[in-house]
Amino acid sequence: MANLASDFELAFLEETRILPLIMNEVFKLLAEGERLNESQMADVLGLSVEEVEAQMAALQEKGVLLGWIPILNPSVEQEHAVRAAIEVKLTPERGGGFNRLANRISRFDEVESCYLMSGAYDLLVVVKEASLHKVAQFVAERLSTIEGVLSTATHFMLRAYKEQGYMIEQPAEDKDRLDVTP
Repeated sequence: MANLASDFELAFLEETRILPLIMNEVFKLLAEGERLNESQMADVLGLSVEEVEAQMAALQEKGVLLGWIPILNPSVEQEHAVRAAIEVKLTPERGGGFNRLANRISRFDEVESCYLMSGAYDLLVVVKEASLHKVAQFVAERLSTIEGVLSTATHFMLRAYKEQGYMIEQPAEDKDRLDVTP
């Protein structure tokens, strides 16, 4: 808890009942980036599988742990899908800022992630579709037509080198040429 900035934040965490979840042993293990199943977590923490499952259920109930997803190799997945990062410039709404529009955009099935960000654009929207054409169609017909969307910039993801903390294995480079070192 050394990284908390103030007593106010600590009081807020206690009042909102988030502090016990942060102190949760399973939460600490997950936050360290461990990718273990319940049985492995129980072994590491010296708990029973039932205790780990109970702590995970508490994390899910409070909305701290949103879910588990497999991490797929994007180079394999790209044979079946196209991913794009779309920057979106919005007109903020009185009394709500960007929230209503961000929530509306987030509800589209094509949208994997949606982030409010600083810089020239307001949102970063990551989408996945079956083809370049489908992404372009989504942007042109659904996203850019929303009232309050001023402009978009679409960037197609061509090759992944790292995904969710995992290095992506790349095919061996052609070694006909000698390595050059300075």
